[in-house]
Amino acid sequence: MGIKYFVWPNEMLKLNWTLTWWIQVSEFSMGRTKGSGGGGSKTMPPEGQSPASSEVSTSSSVASAELRIKDNLKELFNLIHQVQEERTRGENNLTNIAKTHERMQQEQKITPYYKNKLRGLYNNAMQDAEGEAELLRKALDKITEIKAIREHRRFDSDRPKPIMRRGVLMSLLQQNAVTLPLWVSKPGEKPPPLCGAVAADNNYVAKPTDKVAARVKSSDGEENWILAEVVSYNTSTNKYEVDDIDAEEGKERHTLSKRKIVPLPIWKASPETDPEALFPKHTLVLALYPQTTCFYRALIHEPPKKPQDDYSVLFEDTSYPNGYSPPLMVAQRYVIICKEDKKK
Repeated sequence: MGIKYFVWPNEMLKLNWTLTWWIQVSEFSMGRTKGSGGGGSKTMPPEGQSPASSEVSTSSSVASAELRIKDNLKELFNLIHQVQEERTRGENNLTNIAKTHERMQQEQKITPYYKNKLRGLYNNAMQDAEGEAELLRKALDKITEIKAIREHRRFDSDRPKPIMRRGVLMSLLQQNAVTLPLWVSKPGEKPPPLCGAVAADNNYVAKPTDKVAARVKSSDGEENWILAEVVSYNTSTNKYEVDDIDAEEGKERHTLSKRKIVPLPIWKASPETDPEALFPKHTLVLALYPQTTCFYRALIHEPPKKPQDDYSVLFEDTSYPNGYSPPLMVAQRYVIICKEDKKK
């Protein structure tokens, strides 16, 4: 059938957990930023535009985004209620199936009556599961839409980027990985690009605020892969402008060709329905080293076995006799293909 009924309770928990996370992030992002308070410097409006009109424009944009978020949250709330109603109906069917099997075991026979009854009950259960799956997909799409509005609101805002303590940044990156939507294919459906290990199309262009792996040159001339956020893409030069995710705004901006940018997955792949969308064991990858914002070469030690599992990877490390670190866990969000075949 391609849809496993028992997956959905985990998805429901993820929906509720994601909403809680948004509230926490909202409280943080509305807090103190560089330049806030009495002694902070103001961002100057564009040339030819008065400060008053700039503030009105920004205020109008923020108000519009807030309204869209509010409307989407209402729709999400209704979807979650529909999911619960669909689940209750499905659980009643599953209970009836279990009771029918118990009666058959007690009577030690399978009559045409029981065959027809079970056929109807199983058909109803499958329809309930498919209906719940569809509602959950809509809810997860709604979550993605709300997150995108929040990201673009932050990107369009004149407010300086909040300064995060390193521990807070690491926590947010982990939460972003945990709340990445899970793709569950329908029967006969293939996982789309940027689902798990499925690469982006050749003509794909990452959007502003998208997170990517970027190959940048450090002050000593060495090139490293870092976690970055897209600022813009120039179609004339085919080059991106990206910001280092672990630096103050504007302090670490890089202009890079398309071949030095790798978009991160935007969906997690389910090992239960789409195992082909996961990197198999021994694949050479780039993985975000735990508690850092840098990608390093690694081998897949074990792929995820359940939807909520992470990869187990072995990082290249010459300080160990075999040239690799002990197994470390890295979320699907931060594991991408490595195009360099030779070991350094």
